[in-house]
Amino acid sequence: MIDKNSIIYIAGHNGMVGSSIWRTLTAKGYTNLIGATSKEVDLRKQKAVRDYIRKTKPDVIIDAAAKVGGILANNNFPFQFLMENMQIQNNLINEAHRLGVDKFIFLGSSCIYPKLAPQPLKEEYLLTASLEPTNEWYALAKITGVKLCEAIRRQFDKDFVSLMPTNLYGTHDNFDLNSSHVLPAMIRKFHEAKENNNAVVVLWGTGTPMREFLFVDDMAEAVVFALENELPDNLYNIGTGKDLTIKDLALTIQKIVGHTGDIIWDDTKPDGTPRKLMDVSKMNEIGWKHQVDLEEGIQKTYTWFLENITNFKQKEY
Repeated sequence: MIDKNSIIYIAGHNGMVGSSIWRTLTAKGYTNLIGATSKEVDLRKQKAVRDYIRKTKPDVIIDAAAKVGGILANNNFPFQFLMENMQIQNNLINEAHRLGVDKFIFLGSSCIYPKLAPQPLKEEYLLTASLEPTNEWYALAKITGVKLCEAIRRQFDKDFVSLMPTNLYGTHDNFDLNSSHVLPAMIRKFHEAKENNNAVVVLWGTGTPMREFLFVDDMAEAVVFALENELPDNLYNIGTGKDLTIKDLALTIQKIVGHTGDIIWDDTKPDGTPRKLMDVSKMNEIGWKHQVDLEEGIQKTYTWFLENITNFKQKEY
């Protein structure tokens, strides 16, 4: 049984998702959280992972570590996105199994589902058709993680579970325009355009694709739910069950940021998957549901962005 004194290792604890999980668990009274930076433990190296788990003896491992990025980064670095993500998760899953960790929570992404799968996306659609080419490298890695956890669960009866979030955003997000996802990239673009006399903002694609977004603290609550309960199945979608067009997302962010200039859509750039809406009924039925609506979440994220904007500029220059 997991209790407030259980040793919980959060891999990737400094990232947006991992840090949110850490804050959420701390607020709920968990006292034995552990984590290591990439300099302390290189998760791509099997021996480093084995030594760390052997030394710390965690009761639970939450895998929030990954090499992540948007369409541009996935297109430019396919080998790294496939190889490094497989190395990270395979080392964590394998060593958790070998060293007797009985509870493992693996975090993936909605991109594991086929590009043209029926909407909303159900868990059973996994591996039924081709992936979206612009992020298939990351998706393939995450699919192998899901299947590894399923195999351990089936063969060894261990509580290894996979949670597949929709597009996440929130405080501690990545706002680097070369590697960030669409929502934080838009926040930064609109903010900088506002500061530059409400200059024109150029956005990729046509604005017509539909996307769903989940505030990161809601994702953390889903992880806590999986931690505190033995879920009956191996794979669960995590999201809001609601989506909107990228154009409507842009208008929402523009309003919150206070930018009053024009928006130009560069339709020579790729749109990606036409629609990605998660069917979250499976998770809702066993007791978890999101709490933060999109406008509230964007406002919280923009406030955090403004409070930390100096740090972003220092990192880049």
